[in-house]
Amino acid sequence: MADSNGRREKTVIVLQGGGALGAYQAGAYEALAAAGEMPEWIAGISIGAINSAIIAGNPPERRVERLREFWERVSSGLTVPPIATDTASRKLFNETSAAIVASTGTPGFFKPRFPPAVFMAPGSPGAIGIYDTSPLRSTLLELVDFDLVNSGAVRLSVGAVEVATGNLKYFDSTRDTIMPEHIMASGALPPGFPPVEIDDIFYWDGGLVSNTPLQYVLDGGTPRADMCIFQFDLFSAKGPIPQTLFDVSQREKDIRFSSRTRLNTDVFRDLQTARRAIRRLEAKLPDDVKASLDWKSLQAMSCDAAITIVHLIHRRAAYATQSNDYEFSRYTVDEHWRDGKDDVERTFRNPAWKNRVRPTEGVAVLDLTKELDPRSS
Repeated sequence: MADSNGRREKTVIVLQGGGALGAYQAGAYEALAAAGEMPEWIAGISIGAINSAIIAGNPPERRVERLREFWERVSSGLTVPPIATDTASRKLFNETSAAIVASTGTPGFFKPRFPPAVFMAPGSPGAIGIYDTSPLRSTLLELVDFDLVNSGAVRLSVGAVEVATGNLKYFDSTRDTIMPEHIMASGALPPGFPPVEIDDIFYWDGGLVSNTPLQYVLDGGTPRADMCIFQFDLFSAKGPIPQTLFDVSQREKDIRFSSRTRLNTDVFRDLQTARRAIRRLEAKLPDDVKASLDWKSLQAMSCDAAITIVHLIHRRAAYATQSNDYEFSRYTVDEHWRDGKDDVERTFRNPAWKNRVRPTEGVAVLDLTKELDPRSS
């Protein structure tokens, strides 16, 4: 979309972590691609980093095909559908499927370590991760063209945490040469996965500090450009009061990994509105005020970037359990994919999307499937 002065907004995709729930993002991208929304920048954490690398590391005509190949591969160990689809049966099916994954791993992603970690030498990679993630490296090398990733065709940013310092670091194709290890580091969630070493520094999953790279994108450079950011989250900060211990585990995980995206978006909206107001004031101030140090400090913070954030959150079904992020059955993966695709298509049919214009007050937030989520009430 361009405004009357010909300013064009940049399309950005932001992908949260969430394991098997990441199939939702793949389906969402299929709908984006069908609508002609091609990203210039894509940022991800954990499974979002894997999806991001597949998108950035393939030409547009192959991205959905490659995403489908990845998700069919990691779900190929559990292709039998549930016997029944009522809530109790689905919960049993999901929990059983997740238990199988926990004990056997998932193809093309991770496998149980042998000998187990407790029998490995202290300090060795095998001693600090339950699973061996070498299958993921092979999968990434097969499905991602890292020369294309590093060509600058699409900016790719992935977040990981330095184990020794606890600091969140972003690897960015505008300044780093992205390799499989950077993607694996972003998804190295302990204690299941061992840390990944890059340039003598060990990294864990970026979701330990922030499960969404939204803030990194919003802070992404000066001057800021007009952006339409598609934010696809896999956990919701809102949810019901737990009724059982199993509910407690699920609710705790939702809160921990949601990164409270809606709250952060509201804060950024207020800040960006102030930045744009400062920019507009400049033409109205006398020269002596503009020469002051106070004004120069405010001016350095100002910008006129118009930001639209299209926010979609994966909706948990009644049969959702605390193991959903490692339940890689084909039936459930396909279900997540359809949900993501449906949510984007529903958003694009909404008049608020169809009739949108360049925001005049900092940030416009389109949360157009929120009413479908029972947790939003």
